[in-house]
Amino acid sequence: MPGRPAGSRHHVVVDGRQVPLTVRHHARARRLILRIDPKTGGIAVTLPKGVPAKAGLALAEEKSAWIAGALGKLAQPTPIVAGGRVPVLDRDHVICHDPAGRFGVRREGNAIWVSGREEHIARRVLDWLRREAKREIVPRAETMCGRLGAAFNRVSIRDTRSRWGSCAPNGNLSFSWRLVMAPVDVLDYVVAHEVSHLRHMDHSPAFWETVNSLGVDPEAGRKWLNANGERLMRVGIETASFG
Repeated sequence: MPGRPAGSRHHVVVDGRQVPLTVRHHARARRLILRIDPKTGGIAVTLPKGVPAKAGLALAEEKSAWIAGALGKLAQPTPIVAGGRVPVLDRDHVICHDPAGRFGVRREGNAIWVSGREEHIARRVLDWLRREAKREIVPRAETMCGRLGAAFNRVSIRDTRSRWGSCAPNGNLSFSWRLVMAPVDVLDYVVAHEVSHLRHMDHSPAFWETVNSLGVDPEAGRKWLNANGERLMRVGIETASFG
């Protein structure tokens, strides 16, 4: 999956608060695009090649009222702390801390137990969630590939912002670890979507026929992610990035 283009970092004042702003250029951009980053609570502006960064700053200042409204609608951050909760396959788990333990992280029923020092809880739980994501996703990809007579090269688990999954022309599949917090049928849909790209690198009718042949519900999956994706992006955020 191609990396995101590098950008310059700035701040814009919105309702008296300094909000982080990233300005990026993209060769395929045809216009200025302003969006809220749900993971960081900051702003990103994408510019066509050759457009000066100051045009992005001017756009952010012009749209400050819209930005304030959009930030106000963001889901609250969900920090990973002892006593907090995190979903695993859409089932809430309470985070329990055992400072004297030497087991790292383990799941028992609806509890995720973490050993060691308190300041390491977030990192250890997030690392565990990434491992769980790979454990859930790889067998699904293997099974679906078997049904299609296809094969992937490798599976990467990342913390992407704009895509839940992707399929590269070389057969590499990439997925957001945050999918492990979604319902099983939503996870199945995203895996089916990307595996189907091994047969069709487009979104043609043949592609969607392939997705449907894997027994998933694309419409329901997209609808759930549209309604809940922002909430998943806010998991692991200690505080809002502005204030």
